[in-house]
Amino acid sequence: MSADKLVVGLAGMPGSGKSLVVETAKELGYDIVVMGDVIREETIKRGFELTPQNVGKVMLQLRVEGGNYVVAQKCIPKIEAQPSSKVLIDGLRSLFEADIFKEKFAKFSLIAVHASPETRFNRLTSRRRSDDAAEWQVFHDRDMRELGVGLGNVVAMAQEMVINENSVEQVKAKVKECLLRIEQRWK
Repeated sequence: MSADKLVVGLAGMPGSGKSLVVETAKELGYDIVVMGDVIREETIKRGFELTPQNVGKVMLQLRVEGGNYVVAQKCIPKIEAQPSSKVLIDGLRSLFEADIFKEKFAKFSLIAVHASPETRFNRLTSRRRSDDAAEWQVFHDRDMRELGVGLGNVVAMAQEMVINENSVEQVKAKVKECLLRIEQRWK
């Protein structure tokens, strides 16, 4: 077990505001490891275009092939390689992943960010990342896929929760409060 790093897992539905949490964590000196990058890298490696359907398909295939822990296990060397003593892991999808991180890192905490489906859909259609849905049904299907692998359970079990329906400044202030509480807990 690694006791030298404070590791914070971040969970939230697509478009909930994880990137705002990441941005705030960076301002507080956290290094970032993005679990979705593992999925996107694997999607490209398998010769697929980065579409919501392909990324989702590869996410599920990876878990079938390597088990529920596979993405978390692929992130551990990335976390250990970060120079900072504080690392935020963006994009936990299941309690299996949280358990692996708890097992590996003595100072592990979990934070979740939440926003309504309407707010999230509007953000995603504005963001226009290649794996973001532009249609409500594709968005809904992605939500169901994410919930199907256990994302709702991770959100429910988070020690800290940030509701992202207010201004950017208000949400960033709440994120800072949450991260500072977590840091105090592990001192």
